[in-house]
Amino acid sequence: MTDLRGKTLFITGASRGIGREIALRCARDGANVVITGKTAEAHARLPGTIHSVAAEVEQAGGRALAIQLDVRDEAALKQAVDHAAQHFGGIDVLVNNASAISLTNTLDTSAKKLDLMWNVNMRATFLASQACIRFLRKSANPHILTLSPPLNLDAKWFAPHVAYSISKYGMSLCALGMARELAADGIAVNCLWPRTTIATAAVEFNFPEAILHASRKPAIVADAAHCILTRGSRDCTGNFFVDEEVLRDAGVVDFGQYAVMPGAPLYGDLFLENDKNI
Repeated sequence: MTDLRGKTLFITGASRGIGREIALRCARDGANVVITGKTAEAHARLPGTIHSVAAEVEQAGGRALAIQLDVRDEAALKQAVDHAAQHFGGIDVLVNNASAISLTNTLDTSAKKLDLMWNVNMRATFLASQACIRFLRKSANPHILTLSPPLNLDAKWFAPHVAYSISKYGMSLCALGMARELAADGIAVNCLWPRTTIATAAVEFNFPEAILHASRKPAIVADAAHCILTRGSRDCTGNFFVDEEVLRDAGVVDFGQYAVMPGAPLYGDLFLENDKNI
């Protein structure tokens, strides 16, 4: 495949950030994009709603369906998947992008925060994948792509924020197991993680401002996702991709285009064996 024209993507957490950027990149191919998220009305501090992104998808050349969805609600998640499949005639790609973050240590992580991260990260990834499988089996080139890190059990990635790390690794473990489980169906299941921090609301509110300026734009993750989703599903599964490596393999040499502040040192993301400043 060279593009995603006519393919249907179901994206969780697509009202802003990486989810929005993936939606817009695929829309430029002429894809059908299901925009899901909790934000249906403008937020005081956070830009973007499912409806504003849907309008952007249409303007970019795709077809859009906006569905307000809390991925913690199992019944609502199943209903959203069924509605999307009925509306567009199937589902070809699931992007598990929705995520919750609290970089707190054990004593500072409340049960409420723990439940939020577990339910939005691992549980929703599992349930969204489960709900989409019956439709993906009917697709000519089905993909599940989860925004979660390579598995690395070094304690240094757990000690500072054990609950968050467990929840993100839970997403990656879903992909590891499902890639093998669904291989006979030809459903590709892969993970994608950024080499550097990405300029999203999550970074803005959880890291110092200097790290936001040392980040890359969400477009780099979207471009890498597009590269993965246009590969043959039977030949590309069970991988833990890093955005920069995917794009280098695709021939990209200019990474300055993705920098928030071109020329400034970049800040390496969590879970990767990078120097903090790249």
